[in-house]
Amino acid sequence: MKAVILAGGKGTRLAPYTRIFPKPMLPIGDKAIVEIMIYQMRRAGISDIVLAVGHLAGLMRAFFQDGSQFGVNICYSYEDQPLGTAGPLAAIPDLDSTFMVTNGDVLTTLDMRELIAFHKENKGVATIATHHRQVRIDLGVIHTNGDHTIIGYQEKPTIDYRVSMGIYLFEPEVLAFIPKGEYLDFPDLVKLLIAAGKKVVAYPFDGYWQDLGRPDDYEQANLDFETMRSEFLPQGDD
Repeated sequence: MKAVILAGGKGTRLAPYTRIFPKPMLPIGDKAIVEIMIYQMRRAGISDIVLAVGHLAGLMRAFFQDGSQFGVNICYSYEDQPLGTAGPLAAIPDLDSTFMVTNGDVLTTLDMRELIAFHKENKGVATIATHHRQVRIDLGVIHTNGDHTIIGYQEKPTIDYRVSMGIYLFEPEVLAFIPKGEYLDFPDLVKLLIAAGKKVVAYPFDGYWQDLGRPDDYEQANLDFETMRSEFLPQGDD
């Protein structure tokens, strides 16, 4: 199976670190963020990886090279202009069987082998790994109708929902919905697939997951990696 890691963004929320260093190469413990993901992919049987790069692409290539030091084959797809999260897929050749796509800033204990098995079992054109989240509103929430009459009142409700983890499995037919050279994000791609009557599946995962978008998330991820290292990288996987 082939995997695409989206590693071309500027990572502006983690500035100033990302002004001179690609976000996917920021260290988590003694590893780069994407390095951990590469080892996890290798453990799942994924040997061919495409790094979709843009911002500071030369540093990415200098570090990861052809992937042989990580036990995988790595090649590169370059963005001359921002294409969103889904747009870069249109320029990547040979995605002619089931393939994985991940964001380059995710730290998780998700077992990719189980995700792949789930995708095959449910036979969707796309599977999105999802995580449970809760938001507590520390206020009384008023519900009204069209003429301002109150029809409900909730005191400090908690809202439960599932969010995308930034890890996807796709069948090649989704590429027909991605115009080459045009900007497209994954939420828009999913809407196009659903509108066309295609089956899109959510994989529920409630283990460890951290999106490394903000400085406090990045700091927490480093602390977690030190105490949970064997869960991210079982012995022999690095």
